[in-house]
Amino acid sequence: MNYHLRIASLAVLAIRLAASGWAQSPPPVILEIDMENVVNYVDDLADPSRKATSPAISPLAAGFIWAFKTNLTQGDIVAVNGKPAKGFFVQQFGPRALAATRLTPGQSIADLGGGCQLQAGIMILRSDGTAVGTIMATGTTAMGPPPGAPSSASAFNFAVVGGTGAFLGVRGQAARGKATGVRNASMAEDPAYRRLNGGGTQRFIVHLTDAIRPEVIMTPGGPAIYHAEDFTPVTPEQPARAGELLVLQAANLGPTRPGVDPGQPFPDWDPAKVPVAVTPLEAAVGGQAAEVRNVIGWPGEMNVYRVDVRLPDDAKPGTGKLSLTSAWIAGPEVPIPIR
Repeated sequence: MNYHLRIASLAVLAIRLAASGWAQSPPPVILEIDMENVVNYVDDLADPSRKATSPAISPLAAGFIWAFKTNLTQGDIVAVNGKPAKGFFVQQFGPRALAATRLTPGQSIADLGGGCQLQAGIMILRSDGTAVGTIMATGTTAMGPPPGAPSSASAFNFAVVGGTGAFLGVRGQAARGKATGVRNASMAEDPAYRRLNGGGTQRFIVHLTDAIRPEVIMTPGGPAIYHAEDFTPVTPEQPARAGELLVLQAANLGPTRPGVDPGQPFPDWDPAKVPVAVTPLEAAVGGQAAEVRNVIGWPGEMNVYRVDVRLPDDAKPGTGKLSLTSAWIAGPEVPIPIR
């Protein structure tokens, strides 16, 4: 590519970034997922008929040898980024290597630190129990946390390999953060009694890339933001008012209930079958939270949603910055004139 063509390509890229609201690199997507009742069940039984037979707390036997044992961790998700949520966390440890801390003649580097393979599924629901999506990860206990992970990550080395629902197509890395009181239990203990018997708490730090970000749709006249009372566009000549209800056209807000098949438009309006977005959505203006009232599929459109937002009563006059956050993933800010 010659010099002038390269400069032209960079200029086009800069214009596209500015038009999309990302004058700079988008902020990283970090999910801090908090869990309770976390128990690690260790395969210490040779007799399968004894597994999950005891309702009582069942600790491991004294002197238990961990080498080549598998484990299964379960926990309840209670919050994401400090906001109430629900869900289920499950993690499988592959057979553990010897738990050596120093190599001696005859040992393998794979023995160092007892490294073993990990598989994890993080199934996230809204606080009302509506499914949002699942994040899938694979990794190892060794060499964790991943290089470049947030400083709050402390153990394990996961690659996020995909997701479902609101997390469809994500990639990234993950690690365990703080963990307190997580029990190692014999597989004689019945997991059905996990919440009654209690467990520990832990946080998982998930750093996502390729996440689909929510955004307000841009039109030739600016952001697709309308006055709810008459559906006229919000413009510098007709600015929004503090406390006013607005209607936005937005994209990338995830699946709805009832759903539509991939690649199909939302159905025509039917009060009995309104496609409501299942992903938790937040809006902010100038850093202030704005009330989100409705998030529904726009009839006849693909990946276009109607979002009803009420501006804060004390929204400052001037040009504000409006942003959407869907499934704890922040979108670009767009300008909104306020009087």
